[in-house]
Amino acid sequence: MRASSKIWMDGRFVEWDGAKIHVLTHGLHYAYAIFESLRCFRTSRGPAIFRLPEHMERFLNSARTYRMNLGYSKSELEEACVALVKQNKMEECYIRLIAFSAYGEMGVNPLSSKITVAMACWDWGPYLGKDSEYKGVRAMVSSWVRVDSRSLPMQAKCVANYANSALAKMEALAAGYDEAILLNPHGMLAEGPGENIFRVKDGVLSTPPASSGILRGITRDTIIQFAADEGIRFYRNDSAREEIYTSDELFFTGTAAGIARIREVDGRRIGNGQYPVTEKLQRLYKDATHGRIRRYQRWLRYVN
Repeated sequence: MRASSKIWMDGRFVEWDGAKIHVLTHGLHYAYAIFESLRCFRTSRGPAIFRLPEHMERFLNSARTYRMNLGYSKSELEEACVALVKQNKMEECYIRLIAFSAYGEMGVNPLSSKITVAMACWDWGPYLGKDSEYKGVRAMVSSWVRVDSRSLPMQAKCVANYANSALAKMEALAAGYDEAILLNPHGMLAEGPGENIFRVKDGVLSTPPASSGILRGITRDTIIQFAADEGIRFYRNDSAREEIYTSDELFFTGTAAGIARIREVDGRRIGNGQYPVTEKLQRLYKDATHGRIRRYQRWLRYVN
């Protein structure tokens, strides 16, 4: 991770190395923390944050789910995010927000602990590597099952959910793969450790529904809107494990990952190596995020 200059923490900017918390911080011990991730892209009009209101709305929804009073409005958080990018003088960056129960109380009950809100940005390339966009990644179906939404609310980006993701990721790396694919408790396709997943079969694009235990990704929603605008047949539907192997195309989506092809799953090559639908969506995503498509200008919050 390449450090930037400043981090926004509880309403003020502090030096990168000065953004510290106590070892007995409540959220560190009990996983009472939520987070959100965004990207800022370079455009001809300067840096622009992609789908800022949607990300902030999801951050606030996560807080509501966990009975967490952030102490900031949506507009205040949006303005702080813009100010953070300005403060660090960045043209492109990854932005991370986090809210957590701070130091002062211990015990499972978090409601008596103060909530700290912070956000940082740094230069971070494609999460799954620079070759993931066109060469693609090798994935495996994890032995770890995606957390049941009756156990933890999967529509909230709580840090507790990502212990499940970390186990799947480590298992995949130890087995020589780049990434994991998780099934839900019913054996249906769910998502990656930090990405949604899309499948193409006979020209039809599909992705698991929210009821499968996935997070409704902002990039996922972007792809769904592209499909509607471009006349690509699309469905939200469950897919069994064997349907993963018989896909014509398969790809991950996410703020960190972008749109990353999956070229192989469990040692099985996906399709014939041609990814025409994925390539079209990749071009649209790149052009939209960099301000080159007029109809998607509404998704960009220009920093300057």
